[in-house]
Amino acid sequence: MTTGQSAAGSFRPDTAAAPAGGDVAPVGPAPGPAAPGAPAGSASDRAGTTGGTRTAADATDQAGTTGTTGGAVAGGEESARGAAGPADPATKADTPARTNAARKTGTAGAAGSKTGTAGATTGEAGSTTGTARSDTGGARSSADAAQAGGAAEADASATASGKTDKAGAADKGAAETGAGDKGGPGAGKGGPAAGAAGRTDSKPGAAGTAGAGTEAGKGDDKGSADKGSAKEDAGGEGKPDRWEAFASAPEPVPSRLGRAARAVGRLLIHEWALAALASLALAVLLTWPTLRYPRHTLPQDYWDPSLQAWQMAWSGHILLTNPAQLWQSNTFFPEPWSFAFSDTLLGYAPAGMIGTGPEAAVLRYNIMFVLAHALATLGAYALARQLGAGRIGSAVAGASFAYAPWLLAQAGHLHVISNGGIPLALAMLARGHGWSLRHGYRPERRHDGWVYAGWLVAAWQLSLGFGIGLPFAYFLAGTVLVAAVTWFLRRWVVRPVKRPFGRRLLIADLVGGLLFAGVGALLAIPFFTVAQAHPHAERSIGDISIFSPPASGFFTAPAESRVWGGLHEGARALLPWHPEMTLLPGFVLYALAAGGLFFSVWKLRHRLLLLAGVVVTMVLAMGTRFFDGTFTYVPLFEHLPGWNGLRTPGRLMLWTTLLLGLLAAGAVSAFATRVREISAERIPSWPSPWLRLATLLPLVLVIGEGLNSTPHPIVPPQPAAMRTVDGPLLVLPSSQNLDQPVMLWSTSKFQDVVNGGSGFTPRQLDDVRRVTLSFPDQTSVDYLRVLGVRNVLLLRDHIVGTPWEITVDAPVDGLGITREEIGDVVVYRL
Repeated sequence: MTTGQSAAGSFRPDTAAAPAGGDVAPVGPAPGPAAPGAPAGSASDRAGTTGGTRTAADATDQAGTTGTTGGAVAGGEESARGAAGPADPATKADTPARTNAARKTGTAGAAGSKTGTAGATTGEAGSTTGTARSDTGGARSSADAAQAGGAAEADASATASGKTDKAGAADKGAAETGAGDKGGPGAGKGGPAAGAAGRTDSKPGAAGTAGAGTEAGKGDDKGSADKGSAKEDAGGEGKPDRWEAFASAPEPVPSRLGRAARAVGRLLIHEWALAALASLALAVLLTWPTLRYPRHTLPQDYWDPSLQAWQMAWSGHILLTNPAQLWQSNTFFPEPWSFAFSDTLLGYAPAGMIGTGPEAAVLRYNIMFVLAHALATLGAYALARQLGAGRIGSAVAGASFAYAPWLLAQAGHLHVISNGGIPLALAMLARGHGWSLRHGYRPERRHDGWVYAGWLVAAWQLSLGFGIGLPFAYFLAGTVLVAAVTWFLRRWVVRPVKRPFGRRLLIADLVGGLLFAGVGALLAIPFFTVAQAHPHAERSIGDISIFSPPASGFFTAPAESRVWGGLHEGARALLPWHPEMTLLPGFVLYALAAGGLFFSVWKLRHRLLLLAGVVVTMVLAMGTRFFDGTFTYVPLFEHLPGWNGLRTPGRLMLWTTLLLGLLAAGAVSAFATRVREISAERIPSWPSPWLRLATLLPLVLVIGEGLNSTPHPIVPPQPAAMRTVDGPLLVLPSSQNLDQPVMLWSTSKFQDVVNGGSGFTPRQLDDVRRVTLSFPDQTSVDYLRVLGVRNVLLLRDHIVGTPWEITVDAPVDGLGITREEIGDVVVYRL
């Protein structure tokens, strides 16, 4: 086959167009000598094209068989392509003689070869033309190949007379190829040249034969198989394909470690992984210096945080040792159900199983404090994304929900800060039901797994406390009721349309709802028991009015706000109880939410619904300040089970903040979409740096308003006596604020202590504090013995200005007790 024509009659781009009917194009005059410095390959291609084409035509006419044609083509092409280097003048002058010798030697080698190399080459070439007969005999094929080879050599000689350097080199290569085959007995009959070639090593001959077979099979779809066959016939010592160097390198197979690294890399660049990492980093920065000295300081104060640090430690300890005594804590001895005297943070019990002692409890509290902010950010981000907001808009919703200025006043209340499960559960439930605010109900996106996860997260959020968990439970119940009624009306009554729900989704909702309700009921039993045993602990409307904020509280920031704290000092002075009445969610958030009413990705009716939710929650957060709460807060207080246990209506501002964040997310997402549209009209379509900064500006401003100046006082160190003295014991002095650090100190041994601090003070503890003001005397000693108290610890560091400042060194003779000092603590053993 020539370089100009393939086996199927198709032409290469560098040759003349094929005539109609698939006939072989006429051959023009032989090319002239190659220009000085021209590559030898050019002359070789021209010689191969003209000589090879004529050889194939002549051989076809003479032999009349396709096998002979294939052999002629192979022979001509091999002669034309035999050598790659340039020819010297001696070679050019000796071209006719070398051509005759090559013809004789090639004919003799092909006819006399016993290994069937020539026959294999002939068969392969015949296969290339698509008309070879599979039953061609070895002897006949050899004879035809010899005849065709003679014609090819004669034509090649005529071509070489045009003084083509490359053609002479090719003829020389063909002669060496024919003579190099040691397998044929006729190798020695080819004259001196053949004899010299026959004495050479067999590798050049094998390579030449393989090259011929390869060239003959180029035009066939099975060229690789033909080349492999030729190499086998040549003794398995084929020359490697010179074009393999230009092939694409095979893709390396990654190791197990490499695959794992790639999987981790893909995970780390996923949106949700980046959102989680960004939320965590933001939490560390915006709660700083919480983690600066995490074993020794607590945010805001060491009173309520000490209580909550003890709660986590107790739940973890008792669940590992004696779960049946969970609600019978070691504090408020001998009161039963004392663990239910306030919100329990029971959902953090797994963290409480790690570490013992006050330092571990403080460290645990600080870590959970930071993680609670991160979860709140991530949860609100996930909810906004599920509802249809963009990434920047969702980030604004997450940051505004977790770092609203009013929440800085709640830094000492971990059960209020731990609110991230609310938006996260709502996001999971919406995802499982295939619903979003922007796109509506999409049945193809339903997934019962997300429904189960949403109900589990909701139950976990409820286990952290009823302070914010109870409104969440009622919100979920109302949402389920409204969704069920709406679905039924749209399905059967108003414009009936088939709205698939699915049995699996229904089962998931039933199971998840029952799980959520069961957790709530089990947690509520101890609290109802405590309410019955301590009726004075029940709140009244009068108590609610004390903590009900005025409307000005929605525009007043707490002292912990770095941006607005100092500026709002005068406004705070006008509030009756400013720690629970400074309810500013952020002026930037107000502005973005107001813009979201007019420019948003949400539909108009959805914006109006969000606005209505903002107004309703703000009215409820005012408690009795809004027309005495007659038609707002009071009905909830009187008729909803458990609502009368909520002391501070202002914490409902949590829902206002979330709804404002969703309105702001709609506005920011619409702005980011408009920026992309403007960028698409630019050339190139890439947003300018100013436009990029403009989309990030709302997020930066919201985060800026959340900067804090929260104090981080050092926790009072644990007295050595608390690690050695057994209970039941009483620590004096005793008060609400002093007893909370005592609860933290008891985490080393969890011995029973009379002390305790919570949302209310039991009557018995009031009696103990009153009777022991004269301790040590006979009355107080007898009273404590009746209670079962065995030891009393008097803290010298805290008795200044108290009656014990005088009686601490009084003799105890005649009281039947002993007295010793352990460090700065006086221990009385009863």
